[in-house]
Amino acid sequence: MRVLLKLTLDCTPDAAWRALRSPAVLREVVAPWLDLASLEPGGLPTVWPEGGHHVRALAFRRFPAGEELVEISFPGGLPTGVRMLRDSGGALTGPLARFGRWDHRMAISALPDGRTLYRDRLLASAGAWDPVAWYPTWAFWQWRGHRLRRLAPGWSFDPPGTADAASREPAGGDAAASGVRA
Repeated sequence: MRVLLKLTLDCTPDAAWRALRSPAVLREVVAPWLDLASLEPGGLPTVWPEGGHHVRALAFRRFPAGEELVEISFPGGLPTGVRMLRDSGGALTGPLARFGRWDHRMAISALPDGRTLYRDRLLASAGAWDPVAWYPTWAFWQWRGHRLRRLAPGWSFDPPGTADAASREPAGGDAAASGVRA
């Protein structure tokens, strides 16, 4: 199954990029239907680094719904000005583990007016369950799109070197992606 979103976000591409890389923003985007709790000793990072991150999915922010692997990468070879985050992980246990294939890509680029073009593509397969899973997955993606549009105006970007940005960026973090306020 394939689910697509193409949205204009009322924020700069730098602010959108920082937000896409933020587990805190992800938790806000999927609320109230889902939440994520880290299963790793240090908890959720401030910004997703490349690699695997084990989390517990919580339905309605309370009820355990299985364990998931968030497998983050940042594909290269893109056109100038396009940044992409890919999650190729998926559910390990629970009802969402029916999805045997999970390839979620989110890309941002600048629009001429300074806002952000956001493109989102989910390729997933639940095998024989695809006809049953498609509509709820599509509906959830529409919710995500609604939440992204609603939250984006509150995202900001503080250039590296500003006192405010330095106070929020963890040591060793990506200074170019600092400063989301959601």
